[in-house]
Amino acid sequence: MRRTLTIALSAAVIVTGLAFASLHAAAQAPAAKTGNLILRGDMAYFFGPGKPKNCTLNNVYKRGEPVGWRIEAVDPQTGQHAEPDTQLVVHLNYAGQTKDIPMRWRATATQPERTFWVAKWIVPNDAPTGIVRFTVTAKDKYGRTGDFKPFDVEASQLTIVADGPSSN
Repeated sequence: MRRTLTIALSAAVIVTGLAFASLHAAAQAPAAKTGNLILRGDMAYFFGPGKPKNCTLNNVYKRGEPVGWRIEAVDPQTGQHAEPDTQLVVHLNYAGQTKDIPMRWRATATQPERTFWVAKWIVPNDAPTGIVRFTVTAKDKYGRTGDFKPFDVEASQLTIVADGPSSN
């Protein structure tokens, strides 16, 4: 009887240990990353630091002017910015083709608060005037994606107007 009791207690200890081990492993396993990334942002002049009109919001550009995109990608599970290695690309429908402009993570050691991505495009001197459509896509290392499309209102679209570069 004593041997049966010892075997039963040993089995109970083993089962309990396995249960605790599986709970510990489940608690340490990272949660699956799900949902679509949330993209939001704007367009601004990208003349360069310290220059007049730099970072001024705009959607109407002359030939030779620098169009800048600033896009934030947000993790839908945490509400925080997506990881810096997330890949964002501006897809510019220009002159009958799509031009892909990779974005870069803006934060640096000296400016860690700039938790967004940027891209710059100089309007070519031979650019036709009119609306230029664009979208921005994102993909992170977990396979999640996101899209940004500006409002479908002509007055808020990226628009190229006649005239040479402005005096900045």
